[in-house]
Amino acid sequence: MGAFFRRHQLVHIWALGVLALFGVYWYGISSRAAANAVSGATQILKDGYARLWYLFPFSVVEWCYVAFILGAAAWVILLCRRLRTQREGRAHTAYGGLMGLACLCLTAYGFYCVMWGVNYYADGFQEKSGIYAQPVTVESLERTAGYFSQRLVETAGLVARDGDGVFAVPREEIFQASPHVYENIAREFPFLARTDRIPKKMVFSRLFSAMNFTGFYSPYTGESNLNVDSPACLLPANITHELAHQRGIASEQECNFLAIAASTSSDEPAYQYSGYLMGFIHLSNALYRADRDRWAAIYATLPEGVLADLRYHSAYWDQFEGVTAKVSKAIYDNSLKSYGQTDGIQSYGTVVDLLVAYY
Repeated sequence: MGAFFRRHQLVHIWALGVLALFGVYWYGISSRAAANAVSGATQILKDGYARLWYLFPFSVVEWCYVAFILGAAAWVILLCRRLRTQREGRAHTAYGGLMGLACLCLTAYGFYCVMWGVNYYADGFQEKSGIYAQPVTVESLERTAGYFSQRLVETAGLVARDGDGVFAVPREEIFQASPHVYENIAREFPFLARTDRIPKKMVFSRLFSAMNFTGFYSPYTGESNLNVDSPACLLPANITHELAHQRGIASEQECNFLAIAASTSSDEPAYQYSGYLMGFIHLSNALYRADRDRWAAIYATLPEGVLADLRYHSAYWDQFEGVTAKVSKAIYDNSLKSYGQTDGIQSYGTVVDLLVAYY
């Protein structure tokens, strides 16, 4: 037995390191105070190494994912080859290879849990701001949706449009304006103040559309990554959503709320319009379920430019309705639930309550 452990000493040391990593995670989720302490420390680390990865003009984490997938596949192929050609010690080879692969995958998962998963148990926007989602009446929902529709009337003509009347602000212009989007709302909520960098454009944007992702924040590199294939009308708000994650806020509904609140308070017309459009989509969907007649009355007030954007947005995402999108949604839903977000994807509905409470 001693010889066995000596032969596989390195992989066993690695396994102990993995256990230590999960020990930090389990400590982090043991209480709100522990979560705040761990998330605070990891935020400093993420901000630190993000400075390095933001020196690269492309999304580093995208290629890290590619390398991880190819590396894991190569590991399995080489292990199978060795087992086929090796005459002696096959059990040791299989054990070492499989243990190494397991440690590799668990290290990646454990790092994600510590650097991001703990944030789900720490203070979020609601605790820090004192603004909490509360049940709303249909009347309050109608008034808030009406306010957003009126603001869409006022801002729809401030953005560039193509020959079909669809939102056509250049994506590069949207990205260049992104570091300033939180400046105004940070005066109201100082804990949101930070120096932002221009997010990364994803090379595999079309693939992420097929999985129903408009962007993601990577705790592995500290990068905010955006899908640049999806409709541009919501790109400013989607950027603002990922920049909310950059501030350590894990809750998807809170980041959706901040995407809307920060965008609509910014000085950039494209961000204002995009924020009001995203907010209206959430509010009108809720109002449609609550009272279709009230929804129809507000929807009828929208100008043609807004309707063109809504039609284009729906048509774009309709093409991806299929097995891939359903599987992706199911995986992400279960991922949210594993970190205490008990409503899963349904938790996105809470953004409506936050919007009504704030506006």
